[in-house]
Amino acid sequence: MSNNRQDAGNNTPGKVRLDKWLWAARLFKTRALAKDAVEGGKVSIDGHKPKPGKEIAIGTVLIVRQGWDERTLLVTGVSEQRRSAPEAQLLYTESDDSRQKRETLAEQRKFQAAGSFANEKPDKKERRQRQAMKARYE
Repeated sequence: MSNNRQDAGNNTPGKVRLDKWLWAARLFKTRALAKDAVEGGKVSIDGHKPKPGKEIAIGTVLIVRQGWDERTLLVTGVSEQRRSAPEAQLLYTESDDSRQKRETLAEQRKFQAAGSFANEKPDKKERRQRQAMKARYE
């Protein structure tokens, strides 16, 4: 019975658990983080909230939210093992609409952050508050 398990591990599987795939595709640093993201509703398949053990195959479309970004991914390969970043990127393709939307929102956030301090110079009190905050996190 253990031979079957080893044989299945050596061949490329047809289906793999969602949390394992997210980890193997390097979308999350650990499998526990991938599992938490799936359970927290950050990952959806066809508009439904899956469980971490849901098996996915080639051709599955996922929507993954990480921080401010939301990606629409098409699964092009399955793997249970975490490999190098170039190999992991071969496991999925991001849709063009998703990529453009993500880049546009990133630019907007960048300009919004730059504009909030660009026109106003902090007064003495605000400078001291910023220095105090900076000292707390160092």
